[in-house]
Amino acid sequence: MMEFDLSLLKQLSPFEFKNILNHEAAKANKKHLKEDRPRRVLNTGRGNPNFLNTTVRNAFAYLELFVSHLSGTYLPNAPDLGLRPQKNGIAQKLDDFLRSKGNLEEIAFLQKATRFAIDHFSFDSDEFIFELCDAAVGDYYPNPPRILEKTEKVVSAYINQILNHPAALKHRKFDLFATEGASAAMIYLFNSLKINKILNDQDEIAIWTPIFAPYLELPLMSNYNLKTIFLESREDLDWQLPDEEIEKLKNPKIKALFIVNPTNPTSVSVDIKTIRKIAEIIKTHNKDLIIIADTVYCTFVEGFHCFVSEIPKNTVFIYSFSKYFGVTGWRLGIMMLDENNVIDEMIARLGEKEKKQLYERYKIISSDPHSIKFIDRLEADSREESLAHTGGLSCPQQAIMCLFCLFHLMDEKLTYRTMIRQILIRRAKNFYSHLELPLVIKPNHTYYYAMLDIAELARNKYGSDFGGYFAKNVHILQFLLRLAREKLTICLPGEGFHGSRSSLRVSFANLDDAAYIEIAQNIKNLLHEYYEEWKQK
Repeated sequence: MMEFDLSLLKQLSPFEFKNILNHEAAKANKKHLKEDRPRRVLNTGRGNPNFLNTTVRNAFAYLELFVSHLSGTYLPNAPDLGLRPQKNGIAQKLDDFLRSKGNLEEIAFLQKATRFAIDHFSFDSDEFIFELCDAAVGDYYPNPPRILEKTEKVVSAYINQILNHPAALKHRKFDLFATEGASAAMIYLFNSLKINKILNDQDEIAIWTPIFAPYLELPLMSNYNLKTIFLESREDLDWQLPDEEIEKLKNPKIKALFIVNPTNPTSVSVDIKTIRKIAEIIKTHNKDLIIIADTVYCTFVEGFHCFVSEIPKNTVFIYSFSKYFGVTGWRLGIMMLDENNVIDEMIARLGEKEKKQLYERYKIISSDPHSIKFIDRLEADSREESLAHTGGLSCPQQAIMCLFCLFHLMDEKLTYRTMIRQILIRRAKNFYSHLELPLVIKPNHTYYYAMLDIAELARNKYGSDFGGYFAKNVHILQFLLRLAREKLTICLPGEGFHGSRSSLRVSFANLDDAAYIEIAQNIKNLLHEYYEEWKQK
């Protein structure tokens, strides 16, 4: 059996280390198959959900079918060839088409969703249906490139609802940029902050930890070369920040706060008390601090609180549809900025030398480069200005994003969210109960992931002597390698998320309910083997 150099393994990202675990588990599985002892590999390393929204997908398929069929009617004697759909009368044509398809659930949804959008947003019916259909067929670049006009209104309404504070946002105007998931949004954001002289080499950025591992690595990349200040949340505070950590944000050298809310891997949303403390510090001590908030898990909690509600000028809100609707492969993301945001104010205060450099960069896309808002610079920078007119999220992606938003807006009882939450809680209960650990159900928990400290589990189960030995002598990477090789179970190291040295992360999103009973038993059994080996020594 190949042994790995622990010092080299420690340098890997958790997701790169996962590839080694996958390989080791696959080898062990082949051995079991040869010996006619089949076992399945249980990979909890990915946050990609195995649940997904079917209604919107089916409806989108009919929307594409309609517009392709309509395009073909303009050239009846040319097989395989059609023309771009015409706007005039397209709403009635879609209605007629859907009526001809019967009473399927997806047909009913598409009819209700389009009517809801037209009535709720006072859209001209042909204007809206044309935008939706022309987007679905994907025959043009997005125009405007940042986000389609009516889609922006629908997505804005969706975001206002999931923020859970519509009153606080009622009189504010926010601009949106549709991106290829939250990953692209983050890259675009850091690039543009660097280009526009807001984040410079060796600037300090605070990171709320534990956090999604790539977000620990991103600021350190040579492109950005930032210094990181860790704000460490505590489990005994339900993964909120203690006051002494929040106080660090008073330092004006800290230019940004990087956070996932609700958190990954600890699966807890930031409480309103903590948000208000941070907001007050920014308002009184560090007025230019930028909050970069990835909120991908916000739809999994009850009563979500967001920095946008308390300090909108300073918050860059980033959201992905990936987890909630099961569309990781679709790459659907949104970046949102207050129309009057602190980044635009900081750009306006740059020195003449910096302004001249930016003028030269943006003059090819505007006759008045200085007036370009940061949200539009993001889109232009994503295509290096020279191809800015081809930028933006593809139109079919924007069309299905619009339908997902309408689905949620029409789901007044939040039935869909309730079903998903029940799935995640059921899996969490299976896991914790078979580890003989308590699980308290709280509205601010997503139950998407679990962080489990194996040394603490060892203390609880076998006493402080063994727990102390385990913490000192067994690195979590060694434990995880054995777990993959001997139990065919893959978890990620918590240390890679800036968690405790002996912790691991389990995803409750990507396996069937019964798998989490097996995973818990495998962890428990391996820990017992370590205990027996320790007793022999």
